[in-house]
Amino acid sequence: MRVLGIDPGTKTFDVVVLEDGVVVVEESIDTATIAKDPNVLVNTVDKLRADYIVAPSGYGVPVARGNEVLNPRKFAVEILLLSTEEDIRRGVEAGEVGVWVYDALAKVVEYLVKTYRDRVLFLPSIILLPTVPTYRKLNKVDMGTVDKLAATFIATYNYGQQEGLDYSNINLIVAELGFGYNAVISVSNGKVVDGIGGTYASSGTLTAGSLDLEVVVRVDRWDRWDVFHGGIFYHTNTFDMNILAKAYEEGEEPLASMFKGFVESIAKDVARVLITNPKAEVVLLTGRHSKVELVKKLLKEFLRDIEILHTQPLKGAVISKEGAQGYAAIGDGVIGGFFKDLVKHMEIEKACGTVADYLTHEKLRKFKERIQNTYKELVVNPRLCVE
Repeated sequence: MRVLGIDPGTKTFDVVVLEDGVVVVEESIDTATIAKDPNVLVNTVDKLRADYIVAPSGYGVPVARGNEVLNPRKFAVEILLLSTEEDIRRGVEAGEVGVWVYDALAKVVEYLVKTYRDRVLFLPSIILLPTVPTYRKLNKVDMGTVDKLAATFIATYNYGQQEGLDYSNINLIVAELGFGYNAVISVSNGKVVDGIGGTYASSGTLTAGSLDLEVVVRVDRWDRWDVFHGGIFYHTNTFDMNILAKAYEEGEEPLASMFKGFVESIAKDVARVLITNPKAEVVLLTGRHSKVELVKKLLKEFLRDIEILHTQPLKGAVISKEGAQGYAAIGDGVIGGFFKDLVKHMEIEKACGTVADYLTHEKLRKFKERIQNTYKELVVNPRLCVE
């Protein structure tokens, strides 16, 4: 079977086609290009003629096929993107590129569902997995979006292959360093048990990351696109990590300190999840910014008691991100292909509920109810969690 996975990255959309566990096609398209014209992505998918397509899944949903989705546009906007049509309208009018991407992604999802029906798959994020204890999920939505789970899947698979380990003997941390967001995921005995997602993590590149509530309450109104702002790139007025790394090497302030702060934040988040996974043997780096060698070097100085390695790609992969490879690999496993054993071991198909299920603050009650009701309304046989 040819399984196509789409990773909707902040910088690029990567498309990967797998056959028998090997990457046979890779495409990388600038995100801004797709934001302006979603048909660029649609045409790419059409020409590759895959048997199954793993669609962009955003904040995640229990495994679902396209023919189970009753209103794909609303499903994409409100469930996968946790937004509203009003959010998107206002964001587009404000010229927010991130919201243009949301609008484009929703259009792509609508096209894929209507065109490919049951050959389209949607995947869960970290918070929906039954292997993550409920008490770690309270008042969280982003413990790692679907692309972060996908990258973790590839890291887990390849580390097991590299070390000759059974899945049940794999204990590691994945640090996924994307263009806009970081995430740190904990894998214990081959299962995801904890995660710190991009908007909940320490300071990011585009996103501000976890915010002091004393700061939050001083803002009269937050807009949907505010999650794209406030990170170190905005503070330094540069959007190139290589420039920050060079400044660190040359001692050029304030860029040097900002680079050090970026890596220190990753180290702090790794230290946090090591509490939930003390058996972890290694930190595996994935994502665009993990390719900056100085990131790895400095991270080793912060985390001296654990090995730091780069995640190896799947066979055949050269240009695609681990997230795109993971999208395709998980989809392959769901349909019973090459990766079915790891999908089963990680209990990905047992994912349930919505990402809003664990919100307990009274101010979030209406949002929680809206997401839960919309999921039940839009998906045939919704996979709800049993208390």
